Amino acid sequence: MLINRRKFIRNTALTSGALAAGALLPLVAEAAAPKRITILHTNDVHSRLDPFPMDGSRNQGLGGVAARAALIEEIRAEGGQVLLLDAGDIFQGTPYFNMYKGEPEMKAMKMMGYDAATIGNHDFDAGLENFATQLDKAGFPLLIANYDFSGTPMEGKFQPYKIFQKGDCKIGVLGVGIELRGLVPDNLYGKTVYLNPIEEANKNAELLRKQGCDMIICLSHLGDKYEDDKVSDEILAKECYDIDLIIGGHTHRFFTEPRKYRNRKGGDTLVNQVGWAGIELGRLDYQFPGNRQKNLANAHTVVVGKKTRE
Repeated sequence: MLINRRKFIRNTALTSGALAAGALLPLVAEAAAPKRITILHTNDVHSRLDPFPMDGSRNQGLGGVAARAALIEEIRAEGGQVLLLDAGDIFQGTPYFNMYKGEPEMKAMKMMGYDAATIGNHDFDAGLENFATQLDKAGFPLLIANYDFSGTPMEGKFQPYKIFQKGDCKIGVLGVGIELRGLVPDNLYGKTVYLNPIEEANKNAELLRKQGCDMIICLSHLGDKYEDDKVSDEILAKECYDIDLIIGGHTHRFFTEPRKYRNRKGGDTLVNQVGWAGIELGRLDYQFPGNRQKNLANAHTVVVGKKTRE
């Protein structure tokens, strides 16, 4: 009887321990699971609300906001945290802009749930007052750190950066734009003052780092690289300290994968860009294993729409 009692107590203790351990397993697994976020991005869409016409051209059937919206919804339905961004030149390129001056473009982006965008040189094409008016319909912030809009209709319509809380991830996003003089008619950008994009990007990225961001992203309309010493995403990547990812535009380059550069702190800064006209949607899947580390787990572009004929 004593042996049986001891056996019963031992078995009960083992069972209780197993049950307790089993109850803790989900908590341990949850604590060990890395934080994740999917970054979706576009650039230089240029008022392409419709897909390219089926006229036998190389891009026929590609693009269009309906197909892009469907892709975004599919990715969001996966259940992860998603950040949707644009790197400028939202306007100009189709009769939609000529007729409506950017209103349908902004409304489409609002419906797709864009989190933020920066400003491109063609976004000035109907003047500052028009751009300020269209931003009121946007429903997402315009981020630009190196344009001073004091005394213009754009004053108070933008911010240099914004912090997004996506699940457990705290993501800081800032924006920089290209030199306007010689690229945009003087009367269209008015009293806008251009500031050094590298200095402003570094200053605002430092502020984001001090606020505990897990990752810092720069939306850039500088262009990826040039043959001369004109400031570019490549130069910014090499001269920055705290920026992890530069989402670029302006040069309409279709990257097959992000480019990696060594920054001023000896770390990696990635640059990505997805062409123009909304033909591709960029997707970058990041994991955060802990201690402010971040790993790019997957990077690819998603073609928007279908080619039905070569």
